[in-house]
Amino acid sequence: MAKPAVIVVGADKGGVGKTTVSRTVLDYFTANNIPTRAFDTESPRGTLKRFHPEVTEIVDVTTTSDQMKIFDTLNTATANVTVIDVRAGLMSPTLAALRDIGFLDAARSGQITFAVFHILGPSIASLDEIAETASFMDGAKYFLVKNFINNTSFFEWDQATYNSYFKRIKNATEITIPKLNEMAYEQVEVSSVPFLKFVANKGPNDETANYSFVLRGYVRHWLGSVWGEFDRIKLTDIVGSKDKGFARADED
Repeated sequence: MAKPAVIVVGADKGGVGKTTVSRTVLDYFTANNIPTRAFDTESPRGTLKRFHPEVTEIVDVTTTSDQMKIFDTLNTATANVTVIDVRAGLMSPTLAALRDIGFLDAARSGQITFAVFHILGPSIASLDEIAETASFMDGAKYFLVKNFINNTSFFEWDQATYNSYFKRIKNATEITIPKLNEMAYEQVEVSSVPFLKFVANKGPNDETANYSFVLRGYVRHWLGSVWGEFDRIKLTDIVGSKDKGFARADED
């Protein structure tokens, strides 16, 4: 059995679209036939769970009991991959907790595969987050995610400053999430289904839906671009799955 893999998706700053990125990651693993479970730390309401209720549990990652739910079950869970969607303001405290419980040491020694998707915002505060996060990244695959879903502009005014922060973390890799047509994004939000189901014209219980052909096309194209980024970084290889025999979302 492959060693467990944990992917943390988050940012200390709010409003950067981190749950959107978590949703694309879950869809990607679904399309690749990789069993995955998720923990939504936006307690008590949970945005991620609304879109992926079958695989998502809402937790309070600041409590010891919920930390045990996540990390004491890594070797016994049927899903080898665990995605943790970290709510705004909890990125640094969560990484500190992972250090304190010995998780980072386990990742460093190769017992666990650990990856961090750090969702950037357009401000210097986001760059300061990179500096703060750097101390926790030894032994982790670290991805800096520029998420354009909210039409964000990233440091065009001072690329040199951005580069100086980026270079603080050895082997950091950039990922770009392109902008999705606003009306298409809103329709997916209203439908409360994964992007993958929206493209396939399916409702929450896999029943046939009646979504717009045009909006489904926008989502299909966008999701393909996002998955192209995940293919580029070899995300399936990172989590220990070499299976390439999957059906893409546009094969509906």
